Amino acid sequence: MDLSSYDLEDLFLAAIKSEEDSHQLYLKMATKTKNGLLKDKLEFLAKEENKHRKFIEEIYANHFPENELVLPKKTPVPLPEVEFTEDTPLSKLLTQAMNAEQSASEFYKSLATRFETGNKIHNTLLYFSDMEIGHYKILKMEKESMERFEEGDVYWPMVHVGP
Repeated sequence: MDLSSYDLEDLFLAAIKSEEDSHQLYLKMATKTKNGLLKDKLEFLAKEENKHRKFIEEIYANHFPENELVLPKKTPVPLPEVEFTEDTPLSKLLTQAMNAEQSASEFYKSLATRFETGNKIHNTLLYFSDMEIGHYKILKMEKESMERFEEGDVYWPMVHVGP
């Protein structure tokens, strides 16, 4: 992903907005499923996105201390958006979220090049890039599992009960 035509402030704002949007999406998706394990994973992903957002907000505040943090409604950086409606099947939301996670990984990898190799911000952005791939894999595994069933969100009430 080539981010060279964007200024650093716009990139930080895009990252913060993307993380906040992902956080909200995963919380909404968690309320949409009856599958307890999937719900837990989606809530975990929401927490992860929130941690990323907080870190990027700190970087933003350090680089632009004179600017108030105001997120744009739409960013100039082309990151995929997930369209959530109550009628959208969970499998479609998972697919869209997977695409967003893949793009986020590429975004953070590219953003890291704006910082000196080896410094804390550079390394953390590369770590975020790796984490986003991990998120992608979690979503992919859940989507593939879901597709094994005729219904998209099969739930067996006693599936989580131990021995």
